[in-house]
Amino acid sequence: MASAPQNASLPLFYNDLVPLNSRDHAEYKSRTTDKAKWLINQHAVPLTVEEFPQAQRHYPIVFSSGDQPVPLALMGLNEGVNVFVDDEGKLTENTYVPAYARRYPFLLARLTPEAPELSLCFDPTTDLLGPDGDGAMMFENEQATDATKAMLQFCEQFEEAGMRTGAFVEELKKHNLLIDGEVAIQQDGSDQPFIYRGFLMVDQAKLRDVRGDVLRGWNQSGLLPLVFAHLFSLDLMRDIFARQAAMGKGPVATPQIAPVA
Repeated sequence: MASAPQNASLPLFYNDLVPLNSRDHAEYKSRTTDKAKWLINQHAVPLTVEEFPQAQRHYPIVFSSGDQPVPLALMGLNEGVNVFVDDEGKLTENTYVPAYARRYPFLLARLTPEAPELSLCFDPTTDLLGPDGDGAMMFENEQATDATKAMLQFCEQFEEAGMRTGAFVEELKKHNLLIDGEVAIQQDGSDQPFIYRGFLMVDQAKLRDVRGDVLRGWNQSGLLPLVFAHLFSLDLMRDIFARQAAMGKGPVATPQIAPVA
């Protein structure tokens, strides 16, 4: 993934994973924070299709390169740049935060490849969960508290949304609508435009050639509005570019949106 942790087998943001359980974590509390430190220097965050209507108001939505494209909210155009958080992780006010980032430090995962069910896990390197200080207890009398149940439900809903997102991407691939993206942005005072590549986007020319019955089905299922949300959001790339320049984190000589593996 873009800006992935040292262990490439772990998802973006996570440095390690351990299963949450009442034996080892009986005294653990979950703390709230107004600083998303895990978003610092992260320029691309995965999105689910349910989030497109809200996310497209704030971020360009693109798809990662590779055989298994993933929708991404671009919080910056260059590796290591996030224009929506400061150096301490404080988010810009009134900015939508992708569910992928909101679920941290929790995650549903299989404890073994053969495990039939997913288990609620967390990143033990986080300071948002531990036995000290204030916060919502995760267990009482060896039973999960409402706080734990709520997080489990959130993670389950995220996994379900991920499956629907995968089906959406497969439909785009089925009709060969995803192409290599390229955006040229001309900066004042620069003779040459800055060209951003390294992502996928929907080909509008191919979209216009999709059969009418297919488009009607997409409109009825809600897929077509998602495609347009993606396309409309691409105009925000210039806004992100301007934010980077204003923050002194402007473009580099060969700008490219790093793909998510």
